[in-house]
Amino acid sequence: MLNTRVIKPTDNAHSTPLLIKNLLLSGRRYERSQEIVYRDISRYDYATFNERICRLASALTSAGVKPGDTVAVMDWDSHRYLECMFAVPMIGAVLHTVNIRLSPEQILYTMNHAEDIFVLVNSDFLPIYQAIEGGLTTVEKTILLTDGDTRTAEMAGFVGEYEELLAAAEPTYEFADFDENSVATTFYTTGTTGNPKGVYFTHRQLVLHTLTQAGTMGGLDSVRLFGNRDVYMPITPMFHVHAWGIPYTATLLGVKQVYPGRYEPDLLCQLIKNEKVTFSHCVPTILQMVLNAECARDMRFDGMKVIIGGSALNHGLYQAATAKGMTLSAAYGMSETCPLISAGYINLELEAGTQEERETFRCKAGVPVPLVDARLMDSEGNFLPLDGKTQGELVLRAPWLTQGYFREPEKSAELWQHGWMHTGDVATIDEMGFIEIRDRIKDVIKTGGEWISSLELEDLISLSPAVKEVAVVGVPDPQWDERPFALIVAAEGQEMNARVLRDHLKTYVDEGRINKWAVPSQIATVTEIPKTSVGKLDKKRIRVEIAEWQESQAPFLSTI
Repeated sequence: MLNTRVIKPTDNAHSTPLLIKNLLLSGRRYERSQEIVYRDISRYDYATFNERICRLASALTSAGVKPGDTVAVMDWDSHRYLECMFAVPMIGAVLHTVNIRLSPEQILYTMNHAEDIFVLVNSDFLPIYQAIEGGLTTVEKTILLTDGDTRTAEMAGFVGEYEELLAAAEPTYEFADFDENSVATTFYTTGTTGNPKGVYFTHRQLVLHTLTQAGTMGGLDSVRLFGNRDVYMPITPMFHVHAWGIPYTATLLGVKQVYPGRYEPDLLCQLIKNEKVTFSHCVPTILQMVLNAECARDMRFDGMKVIIGGSALNHGLYQAATAKGMTLSAAYGMSETCPLISAGYINLELEAGTQEERETFRCKAGVPVPLVDARLMDSEGNFLPLDGKTQGELVLRAPWLTQGYFREPEKSAELWQHGWMHTGDVATIDEMGFIEIRDRIKDVIKTGGEWISSLELEDLISLSPAVKEVAVVGVPDPQWDERPFALIVAAEGQEMNARVLRDHLKTYVDEGRINKWAVPSQIATVTEIPKTSVGKLDKKRIRVEIAEWQESQAPFLSTI
């Protein structure tokens, strides 16, 4: 321990804790008349938003919610969700954002594991909730969320309907100070093996993450991604890492916020157009869904900036979005990292380069944001060179990384082995600091003694005009250990088979981008590729389905 100089503050000095309530103050100061919009149903200004948070805090407290209790929310992306993201942690309780796309059995597991006391449930999810209600072990009270419909709740401990409770609650609330290291939020990862794992974040972590996110997106790069004159609409579920933390940043800045509820392509296009949305974020498959929607066929998205995360941003999607007027930029993070770790950045050196160079770096995972330390590590815990070529597991340190998995000490120790958070991603980091994710460790294709990146193959395949969507996995091979297998949704009116794909990839083999063993000898053409609950490619399920297809010799398999 260093012998540093510590000065004790005077007795009457106030040491301000970093609490979520402090993020709420500045938005109203800057732009009290800016709006919070929910679909075509509700809109109100920041002054009303602050009052509604006070009313919600009053209603929850009156209903018996205490500091340290866990309050679960089951809702679409809405103004109500945003209010809960503030009011629940601000009274000292813990917000559990329930992943409503999990199976009922997994939802039940997460709610019991998190020890939820109080549940706010959208009427759309009443059938799911009522089906699992008998198995809930800790829930005492429930509140119903509706969009003005007349459905009634038949739930144990029913307190009332959300809007009616807010209307009757006190419009002011004195939010107390408490320890900034108190847990503010929890949610569960969408892992592909075993039960979901609970991650959690403190007030201090969320405040530091928000401040860094605001500075990164507003103060770096030749294109300012996000400021308080933008109009923000998430296309990332709010149950998934607080919609990547951006609702907190938007509120801090006083940005106009638009919440679309359930994702419906026509409504998303309508909101983007009518509300003049200029900033959003999502995984690649969701953006692909929007761009391919009928409503977007003749629509331009000029001036709209979109951050892509969750999965690699491939060049095919980048070019399709750019042609529609969007500015795309990749970012990297995961459930355990709050999530922001790195973001796309074009420095002065790259700005002076070619458009192709700038596109290449826009599609990478970007440069670590301030306060993040990113390294590469081998399986023995040794650091590896940051030369842009050497591959290793990406390991991290930052003030906002989850300190472990809730009630999972063995998995927590594995996550933090050697004192660094292990991401499970194979990456390179170059001399400028740019991170390039090569693959998930479990998704690297091992063939003939070589490692092939499924992400790189997906990127190159996406550049074919015959390809609408693609996923690549390794499948067992008696001679080569594994061989790459491509699952492809063909573009409308285009022919796609293994020979067409081979001819497309031959250029990249000739250029030395990939070796000849990386070219899939088998593909399956399908109408839809399996996705996880948050829109990522579900490669575990893909491998199972391919094995079943191969066994049955399905007619949509194509072999060279």
